[in-house]
Amino acid sequence: MQDESGSCNLRLEGEMTIFTAADIRERLFAPLPRCQQIDVDLSQVSELDSAGLQLMVLAKREATILGKEIRFVGHSPAVLDVLELCGLTGYFGDPVVMARGDQK
Repeated sequence: MQDESGSCNLRLEGEMTIFTAADIRERLFAPLPRCQQIDVDLSQVSELDSAGLQLMVLAKREATILGKEIRFVGHSPAVLDVLELCGLTGYFGDPVVMARGDQK
């Protein structure tokens, strides 16, 4: 969905894994030609593996090359776990809200 300012919202649900990588890649990259800014809601992502993480990195890089912005928002616990495990919580520059019990 795109608004008048060129911003789009995308919600990813379920697994972001090697098994869903082709579909996720298509969904992440489809709005790039028409949207200046894309907010990707990850609140309903149930599983994230290295393939899903690589797609996030690739989408961020591609958006930057095109002079656009992609932001990952609403990180699910599964996404937060992987970002923390890989030391990438701050890499994307997106606001990350940790659950109160998960803060260190």
